[in-house]
Amino acid sequence: MTEHVEQLEFRAETHQLLELMIHSVYSNKDTFLRELISNSSDALDKLRLESYRDKDLEVDTSDLHIELATDPEARTLTVRDNGIGMSRAEVVDLIGTLAKSGTAELRKQLAEAQSTDAGELIGQFGIGFYSTFMVADKVVLTTRKAGETEGTRWEATAGSSTYTIETVADAPQGTSVGLHLKPADVDDHLYDYTLEWKLREIVKKYSDFIAWPIRMQVERTVTEGEGEEKTEKTVVEEQTLNSQKALWTRPRSEVSDAEYTEFYKHVSHAWDDPLEIIPLKAEGTFEYQALLFIPSTAPFDLFTREHKRGVQLYVKRVFIMDNCEELMPEYLRFVKGVVDAQDLSLNVSREILQQDRQIQMIRKRLVRKVLATVKELQGAEDQGKYQTFWREFGRVLKEGLLNDQDNRETLLGVSSFASTHSESELTTLAQYVERMPEGQDAIYYMTGESRQQVESSPHLEAFRAKEREVLILTDPVDEMWVGSVPEFDGKPFTSIAKGEVDLETEEEKKASEALREQQDKEFAELLGWLGTTLSAQVKEVRLSSRLTSSPACLVGDVFDFTPMLERMYRASGQELPESKRILELNPTHPLVTGLRDAYDTRREDADAGKVPELAETAELLYGTAVLAEGGELKDPARFAHLLTDRLTRTV
Repeated sequence: MTEHVEQLEFRAETHQLLELMIHSVYSNKDTFLRELISNSSDALDKLRLESYRDKDLEVDTSDLHIELATDPEARTLTVRDNGIGMSRAEVVDLIGTLAKSGTAELRKQLAEAQSTDAGELIGQFGIGFYSTFMVADKVVLTTRKAGETEGTRWEATAGSSTYTIETVADAPQGTSVGLHLKPADVDDHLYDYTLEWKLREIVKKYSDFIAWPIRMQVERTVTEGEGEEKTEKTVVEEQTLNSQKALWTRPRSEVSDAEYTEFYKHVSHAWDDPLEIIPLKAEGTFEYQALLFIPSTAPFDLFTREHKRGVQLYVKRVFIMDNCEELMPEYLRFVKGVVDAQDLSLNVSREILQQDRQIQMIRKRLVRKVLATVKELQGAEDQGKYQTFWREFGRVLKEGLLNDQDNRETLLGVSSFASTHSESELTTLAQYVERMPEGQDAIYYMTGESRQQVESSPHLEAFRAKEREVLILTDPVDEMWVGSVPEFDGKPFTSIAKGEVDLETEEEKKASEALREQQDKEFAELLGWLGTTLSAQVKEVRLSSRLTSSPACLVGDVFDFTPMLERMYRASGQELPESKRILELNPTHPLVTGLRDAYDTRREDADAGKVPELAETAELLYGTAVLAEGGELKDPARFAHLLTDRLTRTV
């Protein structure tokens, strides 16, 4: 029974928007159902709140739910709820026009989106209901507001400039949106919204954690009897499509580890158990909840460009996007989980998220919480979890030292490094500083491709002799961050392969001053000749204070690239100018003193280039220094020839 039927025209702006939406190419039509379910969920929330506020409101809130119903033959899909409903005036105001959100800017963005992902704009301007026209030729909305006796029916056809609205006497409380679906493509079942599996898929993806049950009548074939009396029949049963298990909304004390593990595997698509669970809730200016997980095993593609990072973003339990990179920095790309914001629009583009102040604030707090959790693991009595974490994700975490200055001190504090203090156990920087002897004012380190290479380096000789601890940095990222992080706890990071080494106390310097002056005098002529002879390979030759058993080593100036860093840049396709390093000689080594004596004996001939064997010895000395640090010779064939020739003479 109906009355007060009216035919009204859409506002011009509304009609233009509908035309754009209907004829645009959307990459994801499934979002229409997400929008309708979200509207229904809001209506149920409002009804429950209103029933608390108005005790005289006669409504039944014992079974609030959302229902999906399909008719494949008639090609209809209906989304119903028994929520707050709408009055006739509200239908005209909210559905019949776009007065709340229709703007020229919206028309412009929808028009531009025809060639991109216009689906991302649905909901952004409050036009979620109109997304139904992507899939329907006709939409019929029937609603009755809680507490009122009469309902309202609104009907519109795709492409029409008008809609009808009428009063309905027997409408049930709540809202029902009936869609007369467009003809389906027989070759493409992906967008047939009368199929049970398709509706289940959409609900599972977007609305699985909606607080209210989403129900649907489904047909099932059951078997009765046994043997010859065995029969099959079709029954219709009501099933709930969503899990309603939004674990992030529940206190941790109410959720079992098994439930958390199951949820972690669901959101991360991983097989391992989570190493640590991080619940988070924020209230105040803007509200959000988060449930994050640190995995126990690094994914195989953690260091590939194809690796997808970020957490899942929800708004009021409605799924918005997977792998939301704006919520988690790249160096925490291993973190999995969900963030549920309360005040974001249901559909926002990644470009808007990048500019959103609320998202930036959420991101900062999430990062601080994750790092605080790592610090707790580091300080725990049982170090098993921290050791697992650092083994799996330490290399990734150190990337934050390059670009997260706000959290750099925290990152340095939770990081661990190999050092000469122990062959098996890692050390923190705080532990290193605590062990520093009196008079040491720097944190010494050396980078390399492996621990074995670093420990075999001649650069370590003086530090071993003086029992000075050296950090052994072998991860590729170490080459990058040590150049951009100046200090820790007031102690500068100092490479033992750069600059000059000064490990002597003031007393030791005074005691050895005479010896150094004598050595400088004795080797001055040889150093000058070697600098000229090896000018193509080195920029300077000088005596060393860092060598005890090796004849020579190569060092760089303080701000020079290391050989390993140069190789990394060149491997990435970047051209670097040719760099020369400094050759340091051990004045007490027999090879060096022998070379000095030989040069002094035939100085004039050597300066004139008439003693090729001395020049060859200089080449061999330089080559052994390159090999000793794990470097690569530019002409290994020549080096091998000189070495075998020299060995032949001694046999």
